[in-house]
Amino acid sequence: MDFIISLLTQYGYWGMLLAAFLAGSFFPFSSEAVMVGLMATGLDPWTLMIYGTVGNVLGSVFNYGVGRMGKIEWIEKYLHVKKEDLDKAHRFLAGHGAWMGFFAFLPVLGSAITIALGLMRSNVVITFIAITLGKLFRYIILIYGAGLFI
Repeated sequence: MDFIISLLTQYGYWGMLLAAFLAGSFFPFSSEAVMVGLMATGLDPWTLMIYGTVGNVLGSVFNYGVGRMGKIEWIEKYLHVKKEDLDKAHRFLAGHGAWMGFFAFLPVLGSAITIALGLMRSNVVITFIAITLGKLFRYIILIYGAGLFI
């Protein structure tokens, strides 16, 4: 993992976008570590936030699309997302719909939420807005938090 993070930091903003895409999708990855590393090298945190948010949202949209295909067997087999996690996300989303996409920034459960939103065929526009707000919020908190130590 350290090798991958150092490789992505060499690519600057585009490395941030790729790291955020991976982290936003079902792949287990930490875009936060890449962002903090890039901030430490002197890159502009607000530009990193934009690239990170775009990449992370695209990863979540990818998950939503996979969920929209509606094949739970594929999701379990190829994405390694357990049915229990999908059930947990479905219970979390129950009665709240597309706005629950805001919580897609949560570790582990976030991928299950976006896949479950796709399975539920939630409103695409509202889902996209909610996911974007949640991802943006997370990166803003990260920038301010890391700024205290860098």
